[in-house]
Amino acid sequence: MSMVGYARVSSTGQSLEVQRAKLSHCDKVFEEKRSGTTANRPELQACLNYLRDGDTLVITKLDRLARSTYHLTQIAENLKEQGIELVVLDQNIDTSTPTGKLLFNMLGAIAEFENEIRKERQLDGIAKAQERGVKFGAKPKLSPSQIVEMRDKRASGVLIKDLMWEYCLSKASVYRLLKDE
Repeated sequence: MSMVGYARVSSTGQSLEVQRAKLSHCDKVFEEKRSGTTANRPELQACLNYLRDGDTLVITKLDRLARSTYHLTQIAENLKEQGIELVVLDQNIDTSTPTGKLLFNMLGAIAEFENEIRKERQLDGIAKAQERGVKFGAKPKLSPSQIVEMRDKRASGVLIKDLMWEYCLSKASVYRLLKDE
C-alpha cells in the first residue's frame, strides 16, 4: 500500500517544482511535461500500470490527471475497479472517504451530462450541415471519367496491381470502384 504521485505540466517552459513539493510525501512520483489534451502521455500510462490494489494515486489538481471531466471519471472508475484510491490535494478530494466519493461522483454526473449535451449539439450541427449540402468523409480520389477509364482498362485486361500503381489506390479501393457501377 503505497502513495504514488503524478505530476504534469503542459509545456517544457513550465516547472514541476511546486507539484514535486506537494507530492514529496509520496513513495514514488511520475512526472511529465506534456499537454493534457494529448492521448500520448507515457508517464501517466506508466503510473497507472504501476499502481496496485490498496495503493493511493495522489495528484495536486484534477486537471493534472485528465484531458476532460469525462476522461477523469474514466480514469477514476478504472482506479476504483482495481482497488486504488485517488487523492486530489488542492481540492481536498479523497475517494477513500464518503465525502470524497460524493464529490467525485457529483463531478462524474456533471461530466456525463456535459458529454450528452455535447453529443446532441454535434448531431444537430451535422444534420444542419447535411441539409445545406455539406458532404462528410474523404473526398473522391478519382473523377467519374477516371473511374470509367479505369474500368475500361480493366476490361481490356490491365492487371489490378497496375491499376493500383497508375491511380495511386489501394487494392480494396480499386476493387470497390470496379464493382460500384
